[in-house]
Amino acid sequence: MPDTPAPGWDTLARYRLIEILALWEGRVVASQIGEAFGIGRQQAQKVLRRYRERVPGNLAYDESRKGFLPTAQFSPSFTQGRVEEYLHLLGTHQQLASPFTGLGLGAANTEALPMPSRVVSPQVVRQVVKASREGQRLEVNYASFTSPMGEDRIIVPHTLVFAAGRWHVRAFCEKHRDYRDFVLSRFRGVPEPCGDMLDDHGLAEDEDWHTRVEVRLIPDRRLSSRERALIAADYGMDEGELTLSCRGPLVLYALRELGVNPHHVETEPRAQQVEIANRQALAAWISWG
Repeated sequence: MPDTPAPGWDTLARYRLIEILALWEGRVVASQIGEAFGIGRQQAQKVLRRYRERVPGNLAYDESRKGFLPTAQFSPSFTQGRVEEYLHLLGTHQQLASPFTGLGLGAANTEALPMPSRVVSPQVVRQVVKASREGQRLEVNYASFTSPMGEDRIIVPHTLVFAAGRWHVRAFCEKHRDYRDFVLSRFRGVPEPCGDMLDDHGLAEDEDWHTRVEVRLIPDRRLSSRERALIAADYGMDEGELTLSCRGPLVLYALRELGVNPHHVETEPRAQQVEIANRQALAAWISWG
């Protein structure tokens, strides 16, 4: 049998979307392909058909769900099967129809430091995404520093978040009666749906999530004037100050991304480089509690 020619970059992008949706949402339909790439339904159906011809056995049509579901033998051929592929798609709100998707821009004389990937189960992501969209409760077993072996919780998830190098879900916790962050790699087993939320504990009711907070950063004042000017240029500070706007619950994550520890001052100012200018205003968001 002759080798099948590699798909063009535009077709490759469509096949990637098919695999990402099938693996991480558990279902893919022609309308999703059509909306993502601005093509008609018939053309989108043709894309799905050709994908199935190239990778037989990956998808099976389910009449009750009116879409293609991943089979037990599903094996990614055009993606790496990493959760980052799906979650980055959600986080950036970018379509895979980008004209740069298939240009192979991994140019010579460049190097990227590979970082370890947190292990996240597709089954966990599927249940969390479904519950978030449908306003459902999930019974989960969640491991934490206080319960390293795992503890049963009932949560109402509403938003997936990537911050400080890991993915978590923002959710209402019925045990603690407040909104908390749950790291996706710490779910044990597969979450089980347990009905609609009992009260109004969805995205709209998460007041902290809807609170915008300004984080003001300046060069470490212990540095010399020339050193402070250098740091200001590094961070693109306007008049020596950088102002970031983020959601209240994400303030600590934003500081971690910038290498700023609000609970510790480095002895060496060159190691710290920047400091918080409005620490008092952020007190409620940077406390350990």
